Parts: sequence; structure tokens; C-alpha cells
Amino acid sequence: MEKKMQLYEFAPTRSIRVRWMLQELGVDFEAVTVNLVAGEHRHPDFLKINPAGKLPVLVDGDLVLTESAAIAIYLAEKYPHQGLLPADIQQRSQVYRWLLFTATELEQPLWRIARHTSLYPESLRLSAEVALARKDFVNMVAVMEAHVQDRQFIVGNTVTIADFVCAYTLDWANEVGLLDGCPQLLWYMERMYARPNAPLRIAAAFASINA
Repeated sequence: MEKKMQLYEFAPTRSIRVRWMLQELGVDFEAVTVNLVAGEHRHPDFLKINPAGKLPVLVDGDLVLTESAAIAIYLAEKYPHQGLLPADIQQRSQVYRWLLFTATELEQPLWRIARHTSLYPESLRLSAEVALARKDFVNMVAVMEAHVQDRQFIVGNTVTIADFVCAYTLDWANEVGLLDGCPQLLWYMERMYARPNAPLRIAAAFASINA
């Protein structure tokens, strides 16, 4: 019998993206919780799996894969019949475009905000950096707001991996009050999380670990 994939995850993190992919694909997997609050990501056993000490990690047989966007691409390519990565090269290139746009132009300012509001020790936090990061995010999310006008999905007429990666990032932005001027993206995000196989949203995921 083929061994189940293992997803090393912690509920509110970018693990959500991979869990969403697995649930959409209907893949039977084993969830392994790595409690970041308890510091389990710094334990030697976990660092053998991912020396960067970060989540998520997907283990599929001999393959150990990190980085949520890379895992999403891998899963889409492993199950091509599900159509989460377009066969057409031009459409596929657009998926890659928006994956990278999300990771670089949207996610990076969100990380800067998180670091300077909660992750760094108070002595290292810079309020000016938060203000700059918020401005950077607002400028770039306006590009995506215009892109989704009259679109149901980020690329093409069916859901792709770009949608799962992006919807999670938008939920993160919404948690810190950065989508107030983006009605199209708010509507898009709500539709995505209304899908029957959608995972917990970030707020609910945080609540689940504090229950």
C-alpha cells in the first residue's frame, strides 16, 4: 500500500494553502502538527526535515518539499487531470505570473508588517517600516483589484493554484485591515472560501489553536 503524503502544518500559517490544495484534489494525507508557539519548529527532529525551520512541508515518499507555492505546483502537476494548472503554456505562464506576484509584491510587505508588529522583539520594531510596507502593499494590491474586475478566477475560467495561494494571502491582508479599498478582491476572497473544500480561514485557524 502506498504511504500517505504527510503535511507538516500549523493551522494559521501558509500551511493553509497546501491543505486547501490537498482537500480540493481529494488526496488522503496525514496531517502532522508542528506547534510554532511551543517552538517545535526548532526541534532537531523537525530541522532534519526542513533546516529552515518553517512550514509547510510536504513529504511524499522520498520527496521532501518546502515552500507553499512550490508544493502547490507539485500537487497540480502530480494530479493533472484535476486541471489546477492549465495545459496551455500561455495560460500556465499567467498562473506562474500571479503566483510570483502574490509571493513578492503582496506577501513580502505583509511579512514586513508582521515582523515589525509582533515577530521581532519590541526593541527591533520600526513603526516607519510598517507604514512603508502598508503603502507598498496598497499600491500593488490595486493592480490585482483591477485584474479581477469581472473575473471569477485569477487566470482563465476555472480555478487554478493561483487562486488558492492568492486567496490565503488576501485573507492575511484582510486580517490587518489592508483590503478596505478592494471590494472586488473581498468579493473574490469570500467566493473562494465558500468553496466546499476550503480550509479554515486565518481567524478561525487561530481560534482553533487557542481553544
